[in-house]
Amino acid sequence: MNRKLFNTRNAALPATDTVNEAGGKAYALSAEQKLAQLAATGCLNQTFYAGAETQMDTILATAAACEAKFVARTAIFARQHGFMKDMPALLLAHLAQRDAELLAKVFSRVIDDGKMLRNFVQAVRSGVTGRKSLGTAPKRLVKKWLDGHSDDQIFRASVGQQPSLADVVRMVHPRPATPQRQALYGWLCSRKVEMEMLPPLVRDFEVFKGSPGTAMPDVPFQMLTALSLGQAHWSQIARTASWQTTRMNLNTFARHGVFDDPKMVKLVADRLRNPELVKKARVFPYQLLSAFTNAGTEVPSQVKEALQDAMESATQNVPFIDGRVWVLPDISGSMRSPVTGYRKGSSTTVRCLDVAALIAACFLLTNRSAEVLPFSDDVVPAKLNPRDSVMTNAAKLAALPSGGTNCAAPLKEMNRRMAKGDLVVMVSDNESWMGAQHDRATNMMTEWEVFRKRNPHARLVCLEIQPHGTTQAKERADILNIGGFSDQVFEIIAAFASGKLHPDHWVGVIKQTAL
Repeated sequence: MNRKLFNTRNAALPATDTVNEAGGKAYALSAEQKLAQLAATGCLNQTFYAGAETQMDTILATAAACEAKFVARTAIFARQHGFMKDMPALLLAHLAQRDAELLAKVFSRVIDDGKMLRNFVQAVRSGVTGRKSLGTAPKRLVKKWLDGHSDDQIFRASVGQQPSLADVVRMVHPRPATPQRQALYGWLCSRKVEMEMLPPLVRDFEVFKGSPGTAMPDVPFQMLTALSLGQAHWSQIARTASWQTTRMNLNTFARHGVFDDPKMVKLVADRLRNPELVKKARVFPYQLLSAFTNAGTEVPSQVKEALQDAMESATQNVPFIDGRVWVLPDISGSMRSPVTGYRKGSSTTVRCLDVAALIAACFLLTNRSAEVLPFSDDVVPAKLNPRDSVMTNAAKLAALPSGGTNCAAPLKEMNRRMAKGDLVVMVSDNESWMGAQHDRATNMMTEWEVFRKRNPHARLVCLEIQPHGTTQAKERADILNIGGFSDQVFEIIAAFASGKLHPDHWVGVIKQTAL
């Protein structure tokens, strides 16, 4: 008998049914699993393995293969828990030509600010979902959104282009309920209006534009940056800025002398480290890493330390596991692409590798006895101190040398050591292709089965940074495939590790979302 074909060790393992983008044997995710991962981490930009157009075609085809209600629930989950912007808007655009009644049910829960409104309109009018006009139902929902917001909210939401809020107003022709709202719409659309008819905030802005020496109005700072502003103006902007605006403009504030005032240094630092503001800002941990890494020498150390404090707040949902934890971050070459994809002129400096390292460092902070095994084509030794900050350990991991992708390598090393463990978390793009592939299962699945025989209650989490619809470990009771950047993934991992997660795992969490 051919022992490669009739291998009793692997008889119970599922056979692979596809190949991944790198050409390695893999398991295809179901349509619902695939949509869940794409919605939580899909960036709609070119990645290491796929172009932006390919990603969008995949998302729309996957959404079409799912029930409309699951698509609606996924859009809500991606926006409210994954904090995504483009993907939820695209899913709503898909619903606009599929189920107008369902679209109306979830519209306000997904389109929660002006940026999301413009994203939705752009997605519908682009024609990618099958139509180039808004249509009756979407137009009615957009009008309702505009009618449901105050004059000041509409004015503040006017930041941004392609389309601008003025473009949206021209498309849907909202009926203004008051003369003031009529004047506001006219101002947005660059029509001549009487100054005294405008809302007070808009009048204040127009006055300040003509005379910067007057009191600066409380408007989004993006509306002011094209004007001639002095140090006092920038200090006022910093004083009233939102948490996210503060995080994104530390170098700008430093360049304009804001941090010359010790009181402003303390104010900014206290804002950044405020746990309630961090939670309200719905910040991704990797965004904090980006801010910390990019902060220039002119940014005071007190502010940089506040970013580290903010990181502790942003990752407070990292679970403590009652047992042995192993974290396996992928440091291969494909993980060195921008985490949100390549965007001409605006690609993020944060790579998939940085996110993987960050997640590993977070687990080490909470579970100090955890062992971290970075890998590429093989395990790469790393010396980490659990007492160091998340930022420090993440930087150490991200600096390790890379190679090809072999997701079985760390599990093989654990089996060589006869290791014990209760939770294994692999953070990767799942594009494993190295190593002999003779068995019917993936090498990773084979090594996991060996580990499980020694640790029958162990659980495996495959956290994917840039999903492509395949995995190296088939979903089952002891295996969870998940994707995401926010601390929501930590909550799901904690529930899975404790056996409290819905039998359908992550898909089950989304299905529990009320419509």
